[in-house]
Amino acid sequence: MAKKKSGTKSASSTPYRDALHAAPGIDLAGIDTRGTPAFDGDKSAGKKALTALAEPVSDLQERLFAEATAGGHRRVLLVIQGMDTAGKGGVMRHVVGNVDPQGVEITAFKAPTAEELEHPFLWRIRNALPDAGMIGVFDRSHYEDVLIARVHDLVPKSQWSRRYTTINTFEEEVADAGTTIIKVLLHISFGEQKERLAERLDRPDKHWKFSPADIDERAHWDEYQQAHQAAIDRCSTEVAPWYVVPADRKWYARLAVMNLLNEHLEPMELQWPEADFDVKEQRKRLLRS
Repeated sequence: MAKKKSGTKSASSTPYRDALHAAPGIDLAGIDTRGTPAFDGDKSAGKKALTALAEPVSDLQERLFAEATAGGHRRVLLVIQGMDTAGKGGVMRHVVGNVDPQGVEITAFKAPTAEELEHPFLWRIRNALPDAGMIGVFDRSHYEDVLIARVHDLVPKSQWSRRYTTINTFEEEVADAGTTIIKVLLHISFGEQKERLAERLDRPDKHWKFSPADIDERAHWDEYQQAHQAAIDRCSTEVAPWYVVPADRKWYARLAVMNLLNEHLEPMELQWPEADFDVKEQRKRLLRS
């Protein structure tokens, strides 16, 4: 694909949440992993757009946090899924890293511990849900239990196939409790993943990111794509829709997630809580002190 020339317009009129929304039945394989839906600019323009969004998103996040100090119960849950090297870490640094850390709770879900395996699969997820006023971020999530569990037959099909309904019920309960759910699939291509894994092998400063198991998992690429397709078909709902973000261009993926966060926070119409004290009186006291 030819590079866009500098100076092209940097935005379209289509909201990211519309351009990236993945309704049940969408063809995941037909989505261009190098596409830039809702954005017409190049890499330079994309980076500038990301920087420009940092302050307004940070302001909205602070308003959400402040609202909770006055008894508000609203919160946000950002779920980030994707194959290895899809860019989850970059989203944490360049998107989530742009807001005040005191208002963010990040949970990276690894393989379940022995204790976690003793409980139903949603037990550890419930324990990590964000508190009121917080933006909770899941680096991987409960969807691992219908992705890796499905691909590697970690549990019988009769068990993992029931989990889609369980997940929908769970997410509906979470939404009803005041949580705005944003589920993002970072959609990377087979070829791009190979290049990123090669870079990790070529650079000593990235060896720590590499695992031989990453190559083993590539043998199951098609099965993972089918599992992701099923997760969208079965669990992209009105209260918890899926968004598929083309991720071969790292700069675009980060910009898209930042816009999705912004476009979900803005409609909440977050306001600063009113003072529960006499401002004039406290100003007088301060002057006398």
